Amino acid sequence: MKQCTHADALPHPEPVPLSETCPECLAEGMDPVQLRLCLSCGHVGCCDSSPGRHAAEHHKESGHPVMRTHEPGETWRWCFVDHVLV
Repeated sequence: MKQCTHADALPHPEPVPLSETCPECLAEGMDPVQLRLCLSCGHVGCCDSSPGRHAAEHHKESGHPVMRTHEPGETWRWCFVDHVLV
């Protein structure tokens, strides 16, 4: 089974979220479907089910590999580079 090669390099503790919602969605007048937190810098972006797909866009622009869900009661993480749950 493929594993994430980036999880060990993530900062501890996790970065503080830079916002409560996706700032790009706010600026564009859209509602995010679900939110993701970048575990490298704290950027909050919307998921791939949202029209803007800003979490994936943040990964493309920054190269930051791992995000986790920013939804209450959820704890999973996703590595954009290795395409696996962490």
